[in-house]
Amino acid sequence: MTSTTNSRLPTYFISHGGGPWPWMKKEMGNAYARLEAALADMPRQIGRKPRAILMVSAHWEEPAFTVQASPKPPMIYDYGGFPAHTYQVHYDAPGAPELALRIKALIEGAGLPASIDAQRGYDHGAFSPMAAIYPDAEVPMVQLSLRRGLDPKEHLALGRALAPLRDEDVLIIGSGLSYHNLRNFGPQAHDVSKAFDDWLDEAVVQGAPGSRAQELANWAAAPAARVAHPREEHLIPLMVAVGAAESEEGTRVYHEDAFMGGLVVSSFRFGAAANG
Repeated sequence: MTSTTNSRLPTYFISHGGGPWPWMKKEMGNAYARLEAALADMPRQIGRKPRAILMVSAHWEEPAFTVQASPKPPMIYDYGGFPAHTYQVHYDAPGAPELALRIKALIEGAGLPASIDAQRGYDHGAFSPMAAIYPDAEVPMVQLSLRRGLDPKEHLALGRALAPLRDEDVLIIGSGLSYHNLRNFGPQAHDVSKAFDDWLDEAVVQGAPGSRAQELANWAAAPAARVAHPREEHLIPLMVAVGAAESEEGTRVYHEDAFMGGLVVSSFRFGAAANG
């Protein structure tokens, strides 16, 4: 399929990794090599540089869906216990205040509550994966919060409201983790993470796109669901990515079965790629 400037961009749900991992290669070795390679391949799949990124991060929740509107967002070092130099890193992508207003209007047009935050900075759910996707930070980025309560149906509806942005050259990325239980991490979590990941792949890739939203709305009934996600903030960005590409094919674009010693984890694209 040949990309044109008018073709619709896909959406993504990515596993964003832990803390400031792109700046810790000396300390972590090759632990993130496969995730980094998958993230770095996204521009090739897309086939062109988007006008902007809309990033829905697991690390921001508000009473209403809130859009970042700073023209130059600062950094939020929302992690602890990492080396001192990781509290000085920068990802200096420009913001996009006019796009923020467009996003707010789309959300309100769907009957959902929306707000603007002109001060909010980039959290690590945004800047860490983006350091691999667009390391030169040249693509403007706007973050969008989750809504407190983490209702999956409401976040699917949010994705539907945002779908027109795909025809406006805005790349929608949901940033979380397909498995997020920090109390059960490593080799002992292999079986439960695999059970949930198998279900997730069946729901969003193998299953019919028309049934995907219903499957995800009932995600808590999936095998090992509440072990994989004791609190679902790292899964809910998936709902936004799916809602914005509800009837389109799902593709698993990243998969490991021994991440951090034993976790089964995945990332997904929704909609066709320009290249592969």
